[in-house]
Amino acid sequence: MFVKQVMSSVPITISPNAGILEAANLMKEKNIRRLPVVKGDKLVGIITEMDILKVQPSQATTLSVFEVNYLLSKTRVADVMAKNPFTVAADATLEEAALIMRENEVGGLPVLDGSKLVGVITESNIFDAFIDLMGLQRPGTRLTIEVLDQPGVLRDIAEIIANYNVNVSSFAAYYPEEGRSILVVRIDTIEVEKICADIEKIGYKITHIAHYGNK
Repeated sequence: MFVKQVMSSVPITISPNAGILEAANLMKEKNIRRLPVVKGDKLVGIITEMDILKVQPSQATTLSVFEVNYLLSKTRVADVMAKNPFTVAADATLEEAALIMRENEVGGLPVLDGSKLVGVITESNIFDAFIDLMGLQRPGTRLTIEVLDQPGVLRDIAEIIANYNVNVSSFAAYYPEEGRSILVVRIDTIEVEKICADIEKIGYKITHIAHYGNK
């Protein structure tokens, strides 16, 4: 899956010369937590809710409400935005976007097509994509299978499932230790007793079964 398939397109942006109160109000109105900052057609920064909170006076301030609002009204987006923000290409994979966010501890990335801003991808977009990829909103069964990490395992399991004319809706694997794999297979049926029996008959261990929906 690619960034362009899950990003929020037609991103809401703001000018670096706008006031931070305008940025805060825009975020609240659109229910978003970050705004790409553009000058003309060029991305020059990004401003987040946290950036705005950092420049607001402490509750212990002796300034009046009018003084606080006056000071904030004089603060521009350019004064507090993150310059040269981390970005990702529209054609990048979802995994690449997730890695950039994780390594740089950011919750969202402007998405570029060449030098043009075409969208924003956030943690929520990635969570939604993960749910979709894993088929969690479709009826069926999730099988967790413990196997040796060796060639032919996936073929064996797929053949058994195919023998019952059942589709595999998603598949994932992780490796808790060298030489051993945990496979997570979602299939589009809840009638799995015979399938599970056949899988275990060839030496693979099913450690968890979860049903979703009523198919």
